[in-house]
Amino acid sequence: MQFTTQLTEGKLIKRYKRFLADVELTDGTVVTAHCTNSGSMKTCIEEGAPVYLTPVNDPKRKTKFTWEMIFINGGWVGINTSIPNLLAYEAIRDGKLDKLKGYTTVRREVKFEDSRFDIYAENDNEKCFVEVKNVTMKQGDYAVFPDAVTTRGRKHLETLIKVKQIGMRAVMLYVIQRSDVNIFAPAKDIDPNYAESLAMAYKAGVEIIPVQAEVSPLKIEIVRELPFDLN
Repeated sequence: MQFTTQLTEGKLIKRYKRFLADVELTDGTVVTAHCTNSGSMKTCIEEGAPVYLTPVNDPKRKTKFTWEMIFINGGWVGINTSIPNLLAYEAIRDGKLDKLKGYTTVRREVKFEDSRFDIYAENDNEKCFVEVKNVTMKQGDYAVFPDAVTTRGRKHLETLIKVKQIGMRAVMLYVIQRSDVNIFAPAKDIDPNYAESLAMAYKAGVEIIPVQAEVSPLKIEIVRELPFDLN
């Protein structure tokens, strides 16, 4: 995914009220940017760190910028939670994910029972629902999810089990928007219930596919699949 507009450079002053961040631009101007990430953003907040914003030309928006990424631990971390869904959709549509190749129909935001999954894909042989999660939290060499308790995430896992039970393919796809990690795991210390639900879903046949994205001010692209550890 390439950015269609040139990003605006600055440095983070502070993030507050979950959805807002004050940023000082290179010319000294201070702006307030929209933060799409409603989680705690642990390990990807550092005041004074370089950031990039997307300028938004929408008279209805109170904030004229969207916060895209922050430079931490020698690399860019993508914090825009809307990006992984687009990355996953494009990669599956274009056959760029080895484990999700060969689908002739790929759609976004498709309902199943009382849930809405990020991606639905099918071909002549199978139907597949994919739920996508954005991962930015780091613990040592691990990328972990979630960074805050998520009852909605547990519901998605429970519904993916139902998808599998009726004979369709069910996939949990974790898009890791940072390059300084090499393995994925559930954050048991933050949400042990989610970790338990993920283990149950995996045992029931739900596939777990963690992929790592390379983040830069020009583009964000999925570059490799990572192993995972549920224990």
